[in-house]
Amino acid sequence: MKAAASVFRFSLKIILLTGGLLTALLPPVSILAAEIPEVPGFHVAAAQPGAWPDVLRSYGLQEQTAGSARVIVLPEGGVAATGELLAHLETGRILILEGDSQAARTLGIHATSRHIAVRKVRDAHRPTLPIVWEKAVNVPVFKLPREAKVITRDRVSKVPLMAVLRRGSGSVLWIAVSPGKEGYERFPFLLHALSDIGLRPLFESRRLWAFFDFAFQRDRDVNELAREWRQMGLATIHVGAWDFFEPHAREDTRLLRLIGACHREGILVYAWLELPHASIQFWKRHPQWREKTALLKDAEGDDGWRLAMNLTNPDCRHAVVEGLRSMMERFDWDGVNLAELYFEGTEGLRKLNEFTPLNSDVRREVQQTYGFDPADLFRGGQPDAKKLRIFLDYRIDLAARLQELWIDELEKMRAEKPHLDLVLTHVDDRFDTTMRDAIGADAARLLQTLDHHDLTFIIEDPYTVWRLGPKRYAEIAARYRPLTTRQDRLGVDINVIKREHAYPTKQQTGVELAQLIHTAAESFSTVMYYYTGSITPLDAPLLPPASAVVTRCERSEEGLLIESPTGVGVRWSGPITLDGQNWPVRDAKLVWVPAGKHILRPAAADAPALVTDFTGMLENAAVRPDGVEIAYTSQSRAFAKLTRKPTRLIVDGQEATLEVTGEYVLRLPRGKHTALIIW
Repeated sequence: MKAAASVFRFSLKIILLTGGLLTALLPPVSILAAEIPEVPGFHVAAAQPGAWPDVLRSYGLQEQTAGSARVIVLPEGGVAATGELLAHLETGRILILEGDSQAARTLGIHATSRHIAVRKVRDAHRPTLPIVWEKAVNVPVFKLPREAKVITRDRVSKVPLMAVLRRGSGSVLWIAVSPGKEGYERFPFLLHALSDIGLRPLFESRRLWAFFDFAFQRDRDVNELAREWRQMGLATIHVGAWDFFEPHAREDTRLLRLIGACHREGILVYAWLELPHASIQFWKRHPQWREKTALLKDAEGDDGWRLAMNLTNPDCRHAVVEGLRSMMERFDWDGVNLAELYFEGTEGLRKLNEFTPLNSDVRREVQQTYGFDPADLFRGGQPDAKKLRIFLDYRIDLAARLQELWIDELEKMRAEKPHLDLVLTHVDDRFDTTMRDAIGADAARLLQTLDHHDLTFIIEDPYTVWRLGPKRYAEIAARYRPLTTRQDRLGVDINVIKREHAYPTKQQTGVELAQLIHTAAESFSTVMYYYTGSITPLDAPLLPPASAVVTRCERSEEGLLIESPTGVGVRWSGPITLDGQNWPVRDAKLVWVPAGKHILRPAAADAPALVTDFTGMLENAAVRPDGVEIAYTSQSRAFAKLTRKPTRLIVDGQEATLEVTGEYVLRLPRGKHTALIIW
């Protein structure tokens, strides 16, 4: 049989070299079945699995039967035959044990009669990071076998709380107590421990977006950053544009280098606007246009960087438009993000020193329309409730009018650069309804813009709900779906930053971060986070599997069945067919599978050249005698990374300009297209 397969592969290579079609006969199924990758799944041996499914799904694992699963979990109180559990270790599987059990005792893990109250813990992955449980837990003191490697200890007593050990060809991960009701409350680096003992996700995604601010990663080499970002699963970065509002030789060069580095890695770069903040220099040069707070002071923001300008003033608005137009022309942007165009501040009337807008133009318009000066509402004493309601509603309407006006301005810029994508980032006011009066937010009204503007609407959850955990994203999505039919253009922004009164860590990391990303990816077409530098090198490998969404995966002699609503990368080595056709979109480690249900099988030989990475939404691909044809949709232009330099490009049957940057990174036009890449 091996000799026959060798003859077949040699014959197919001859077909390839002579330009023959790649749909030649495939090797027998029995040869291919052994080459289909294992699907790493999990099984929880308990009627009540607790949070384990949420934890393990966030790392790309599928729920399976005990006989098929790579990871077997025995929660404390779970029922499973000890002999069967330990037999799994002999086949190279991973066994997760909670607390005291017969299986743990058989492995040499014994609970003593002594107990301690655990609240502060130390993990070997980040020893200096404060990890604090919200409530102390009474935990038995365990004795572990000498060969066990302790990962997590009580910070005070040094008592072991999480450890790993090898048994046969398998591994054991033991924890002294459950991971908590939500799964992330106690052991942030549980997924890292599983990775340490050899668990590798089968799926990856590279469709994440992130905000980037030069102020926080200024000393990093841009080429190194771009390489890291793509490996972290980033498809798009949104660069703080206020630093480039005015021309500046050194700063402009820095941004040009960053954009070039990102494009060479196949990463799109958007201009991130924070109107009514234009730039520090604009604020200094035009004191006459500064926004005013309820106390009639300049609106400098609570941290001194969001310096709000009076965009209701026609002269100010014209000057900002001209500045933005100049900035858009100086750089090779792929899109624009009109972010957080609302009024200060998020505390609403509780902080009048931040509450806006009380500029002279607003005061005059309210006086002429409603017969009172809104500044009188804040001069002391209890404001007139009826007039205050009128002003708050006026403020909500004004915010919507300004947003619509600036979308129109950006559409004019897109008319000159048709490849530009438009994004609107808007703070949620459906989950936290206080944001409507606090900042003038009206998402329902603004979402109507999707009906007549081609843009992506990103929902940013305010700080008031950050403590509610990853499951909030499913709830937020449920509240926004009825507001628009364009579900494909809804996205969410996750703030990965330090929080007050947060447990077990101030900033999301490890299991919590993975669950945040995964729940958001299941709920929204686009997931982004603030900001690129908030993800530590330790957590970076979690993002690609966490953002992958797979609803079905089965391995059989017929091949590997994959079903995904968004498309996904599948860990795979060697040539491959998709639905019976040779598939050319892969690199040495991953094959990129379009949305839908597909069958993957090993192939005998590869295409003459490959598309190793692609930023658009891949719909189909096919090997042609003279190249590769791909069908795709992209909201901005798309980048295709190739293994060979192309000689021609045909888009929708028409000859197109060939734009190649870096080492064979091809630019493709925005929209829905079929592109034939000819070598």
